[in-house]
Amino acid sequence: MATGNPVKRVTVAVTGGAVLLVGIALLVLPGPGLLLVLAGLLILSSEFPALERYVDPVQERAMKAAEDSVSSPLRIAGSVLAGLLLIGAGVAWGLVPGLPLGGWSTGSSLILSGLVLLGLLVWSYRRVQARRRAP
Repeated sequence: MATGNPVKRVTVAVTGGAVLLVGIALLVLPGPGLLLVLAGLLILSSEFPALERYVDPVQERAMKAAEDSVSSPLRIAGSVLAGLLLIGAGVAWGLVPGLPLGGWSTGSSLILSGLVLLGLLVWSYRRVQARRRAP
C-alpha cells in the first residue's frame, strides 16, 4: 500500500509516464529515445521502487549508444547532419503552408528534437573525451 503523498505520487506517475512514452516513441522516430526511456524510468522509480530493476540495463544500453554515436568522425558528422536536417525541416514545416501536419506545432517539435540531438551529441562527446583522459 502506498504511504507517500498522493499528489506527489500522481505527479511523478504522470510526468514519468509521459517522458517514458515519448522515449518509446522516439525509439522509432528521430530523437534521443533511449535516453528519454531512461529518464522516464528514473522519474518513475523515485516513487515506484519495483521499477528500479529496469534502470540499470536501460542505463547501460543508453550510455553505450551515447558512446557509439561519437565513436568515429563519420558518426559524429552524420549525427550533426541529422540534427541540422531536423532543425531545417522544423523551420520548413513552420513556414511552408500545405505540408502534412504543417504549422509551428510540428515545426517546433522537429526543431526541439534537432536541438536535443545536438545537445546530447556534445554531452556524449565530452563524456567520452573525459573517460579517455582519465587515468
